[in-house]
Amino acid sequence: MERADIVQARAEWRRVQDETPCGHLVFLDESGAKTNMTRLYGRAPVGERCFDHAPDGRWKTVTMLSSIRLDGTTECLVFAGALDRRTFAAYVKESLAPALKEGDVVVMDNLRAHKSSAAQQAIEEHGARVLFLPAYSPDLNPIEKMWSKVKQLLRGLKAWNDDELFTAIGQALDKVTASDAKGWFASCGYSNFQS
Repeated sequence: MERADIVQARAEWRRVQDETPCGHLVFLDESGAKTNMTRLYGRAPVGERCFDHAPDGRWKTVTMLSSIRLDGTTECLVFAGALDRRTFAAYVKESLAPALKEGDVVVMDNLRAHKSSAAQQAIEEHGARVLFLPAYSPDLNPIEKMWSKVKQLLRGLKAWNDDELFTAIGQALDKVTASDAKGWFASCGYSNFQS
């Protein structure tokens, strides 16, 4: 995006990247998962076809709402339906805020549901603060890379019903490591790894 206001906001964000210790950053975002996820590619010996099974045309979608820290820890909520302000505020109050530490910075995009005053208040009551990413800047959010890994793992796990999908999401999140998170933070421009 080359709008002047976006360019300026991204330049100002560079100061946040340089000055905020990564150990205090908590990135927050949501993504979706479906009961029809399967691998997109396969391998077979040269000259042979690759066969696999795929679900029929019916599927269900769930929303995954999570945070990620530099150490790879997450606070995740999975639910049916779309994210709204009330659900977001409940997640922050019940899951995210109790896990926050004094001086933490919760970073999220500009989704309308994220602008919940109740959620922001719950974050601030735990000694943390909220920052919103510049518009059109998913490249500055390491959690986007986490969702990519989680979805790749979900395609391999082939969870084709609700119960299997919820279990598979937990298994995929368990495979997010501190090493993954550190690489994702660095690739998004966060390099202040001092505590």
